[in-house]
Amino acid sequence: MYVSAPKVIVFSLPYLVELTEQSRCPEPQNNFHKRHPNLHTALSGRDDAWSALQAGGSVLDAVEKGCARCEADQCDGSVGFGGSPDERGETTLDAMIMNGNTMEVGAVGDLRRIKNAIGVARAVMERTDHTLLVGESASVFAENMGFTPEDLTTNKSISIFTQWLKDNCQPNYRKNVSPDPSQYCGPYKPRVTLRQRRKRQIDIHAHDTIGMIVIGKDGQVAAGTSTNGANHKVPGRVGDSPIAGAGSYADSTAGGAAATGDGDVMMRFLPSYLAVELMKTGTDPSTACKTSISRIKIHYPGFFGAVICANTTGHYGAACNKVPGFSKFPFVVYNSQTNSPLLQSVDCF
Repeated sequence: MYVSAPKVIVFSLPYLVELTEQSRCPEPQNNFHKRHPNLHTALSGRDDAWSALQAGGSVLDAVEKGCARCEADQCDGSVGFGGSPDERGETTLDAMIMNGNTMEVGAVGDLRRIKNAIGVARAVMERTDHTLLVGESASVFAENMGFTPEDLTTNKSISIFTQWLKDNCQPNYRKNVSPDPSQYCGPYKPRVTLRQRRKRQIDIHAHDTIGMIVIGKDGQVAAGTSTNGANHKVPGRVGDSPIAGAGSYADSTAGGAAATGDGDVMMRFLPSYLAVELMKTGTDPSTACKTSISRIKIHYPGFFGAVICANTTGHYGAACNKVPGFSKFPFVVYNSQTNSPLLQSVDCF
């Protein structure tokens, strides 16, 4: 796949949404929205990101504005406030942003009370010498930087949590504890003996992330992610989204990549970093994405996940692991002149 102009914005939510200056044979926008209404909020983020670039903003501005809009709109329920409550019923947020020119990164994990997680991540990058802040201390930092504390709970998240309790806390992420976590709620205590890896049922809607790659007209690259994490996660859990090289990665000498899926598995393999390093050696984006997925499949053949890639010449690609209910990874290409989407997809393997 090729885009003749080098300016590219790439979204993943959990679909891959490609935003480019030129596309071919776009699907009529009215038909697109009728067929894919759950992508409407992602398109809103695209508008904010693209508008930032068109107004002369930086690639970092585009990443921040696009992700922030998705956070505010609660994209797919997997981003922003009011989604993915943990075992205590609380929604917490993870986010990161990376500057491919300077290789600086700002990230937050287990962020509480602050809706604009990507904004806090950028503040970490620009207002500290650190890379990642987590938990309550990250929230205090955000408040000190002027971010408004707000309740991240909604009626929807309360309903999700209440139903989970009624279902004996199923599913959950516990293992090797007592009482049996496959049948009962906690509190849990460690078992004396360890069992082999517990097989969990895959929920393709429980691990979604917005990932964005922005490549400016002069080849500047930025990348970012934002998510409210995994449904019913153990309190304190931080996934792959705020981890540089796992959730996303940017290098202005090569391109950028971002990942979505089962972060607890994917972060062990740094798929975004691997994909960008492969592109740096001349590997095309589609092959780079597929190689990153293949590396994970060796050890976790049933994992849920996808990777998106774009290089500085305007090429882009994606790859995904085929599991029940997830055989294609759709994405959309936009024309900045017609503003009409072209729906595409890659077959998972």
